[in-house]
Amino acid sequence: MPLLDTDQDLARDSYYAATAVRSPGHAPLAGTTSCDVAVVGGGLAGLSAALELRQRGFDVVLLEARELAWGGSGRNGGQAIHGLACDQATIEAQLGLDEAKRVWAMSIEALDLIRERIARHGIDCEWRDGYLGLATNARKGAELAEWADRMESVYGYALTRVGPAEVRNWIDSPRFHSGVHDPRSGHLHPLKYALGIARAAAEAGVRLHEHSPVVSMTPGEPAVLRTAGGEVHAQRVLLAGNVYLSGLAPALEPRIMPVGTYIACSSVLDDAVADRLIPSRSAVCDTNFVLDYFRTTDDNRMLYGGRVSYSTLTPSNLAESMRQRMVLSFPQLASTKVDYAWGGFVDISMNRAPDFGRLAGAPNVYYLQGFSGHGLALTGMAGRLVAEAIAGDASRFDVFARLRHRAFPGGRMLRTPALVLGMAWYRLRDILG
Repeated sequence: MPLLDTDQDLARDSYYAATAVRSPGHAPLAGTTSCDVAVVGGGLAGLSAALELRQRGFDVVLLEARELAWGGSGRNGGQAIHGLACDQATIEAQLGLDEAKRVWAMSIEALDLIRERIARHGIDCEWRDGYLGLATNARKGAELAEWADRMESVYGYALTRVGPAEVRNWIDSPRFHSGVHDPRSGHLHPLKYALGIARAAAEAGVRLHEHSPVVSMTPGEPAVLRTAGGEVHAQRVLLAGNVYLSGLAPALEPRIMPVGTYIACSSVLDDAVADRLIPSRSAVCDTNFVLDYFRTTDDNRMLYGGRVSYSTLTPSNLAESMRQRMVLSFPQLASTKVDYAWGGFVDISMNRAPDFGRLAGAPNVYYLQGFSGHGLALTGMAGRLVAEAIAGDASRFDVFARLRHRAFPGGRMLRTPALVLGMAWYRLRDILG
């Protein structure tokens, strides 16, 4: 089954879609037009870039295959967290410590950018401060504390240590040994946030077109993008479709893989129960390689994510399987029903580092991909960086562009089975501690 069809099924029972109001849709592209920059993809990366470009005076056309924020941007866990999906050691090994510090600082700027946009554009998206990273055993707790010590001493980023004796004051769960708390990270309703960015982009003058999948691209100056209803002639192009580019840039596809991730949302809990589960109301992740992530919503539901699929096959009986995962962390919710269960695909890179750059042989075609499930904040920052580059200052964009990426092994036919086998090992390692 094509990925878009699978994802259509996963989108049907989304809590976010049920609780966000879309404005009237944007018409599909019709006829021929020209612009300074054409953006392919109406998720957070594309919308953020379009807004930043328009604020710099560029004429921008954005083409979205479905609805704006239809994919992972509108269906993710809602957690905006410091750093990248990969550890800073990965960045240090490639770029050195000084440049790794710049990357870290940009990831923190990404958090500030969310707050800035919420305030500037009046986006009602249920933002809450706070992130809690938790270890499931003593060994992982020691590793997490060691990481936090280094982030404070080397990167100057202070985190609150949560020791074994106090962890139950932070989370009412028997599953966790210790953790760290970051008040600067946080969480929000991602679809409301993304639609708020879309509204701001439209008000700024970005030409938005939904239901306009790009069927071909001819590089050049201008580059030509074709849809079923028309074509766009653009001096520059930004590809921000991630796993949905459908052959537009064959050179990019081997470097990312679609990974399914799934979320359940409980029925409404009593205020007192929700407050006891996570007293700080922070976003929470464990530190396993195949991790669980969860938080309470503004209307007092437990929103619980995990159960990834590296084969793109949706787990059977999704709602019940996710409820069981939720109960592993919170046995007191054993009788609580699940009202919503949905999922979506994220694009992961081999080293989990983001993959930004320009197409070989087509320097006016930029791309953003490889957020690896850690993109809610970073997509916004990526949009700012690529806008800076297009406007003439590529110094920050090129820090990321210098990161090296490899194709997933196995070629088109075998890379998914190879990934499934590799991830089975990491799951086993998580279980064994």
